[in-house]
Amino acid sequence: MPGLAEPVQNLVNALERLPGVGPKTASRLAFYLLQAPEDVSLRLAEALVNLKRSTAFCPQCFNIMLVGQPMCDLCAATQRDETSLCVVEEPLDILVIERTGAFRGRYHVLHGVLSPIEGVGPDDLKIRPLLERVRGGQFKEVILATNPSMEGDATALYLRQQMAGLNLRITRLARGLPVGSDLEYADQNTLLRALAGRQDLL
Repeated sequence: MPGLAEPVQNLVNALERLPGVGPKTASRLAFYLLQAPEDVSLRLAEALVNLKRSTAFCPQCFNIMLVGQPMCDLCAATQRDETSLCVVEEPLDILVIERTGAFRGRYHVLHGVLSPIEGVGPDDLKIRPLLERVRGGQFKEVILATNPSMEGDATALYLRQQMAGLNLRITRLARGLPVGSDLEYADQNTLLRALAGRQDLL
């Protein structure tokens, strides 16, 4: 944007890189922070710094946890079902499923989906640790809860092929979820129906 002071323009540029934030929204946010009381900006800056310094990924399921913990709270919980594993794309998906109260098993976060167009292959995701967990664990069912998109379906099919012959029930969330949408936008009732109506992958 011409005529902006360099610090403001740098903030606008940084905000534009966030998902769902366009040039107009980035400019509005930047000018809000510029005109807001100083403590608002300082608290935001501190929160962003602490976000990176104080969080890490769980070595078992790759969910988000606090730095210094041996594993995340969900993996450390002793009363969860050890025979059921739910595989999701992102840590945010765990929060969405947990809100339903319908699943009490373990989780595994892939941190993305297969996407040849974007150059994302199996080695770029947490697929190898997933297969190691499945082969070495006591799971009886693996729920492939990737998003109902072309990439999500392709990832689920790939995982199904990799787990062939492991004496597992491999299921996929039922199509109560709109195709092309993300789990984080699904309402609780839709997600409950999808979990309850999950189907075996053939």
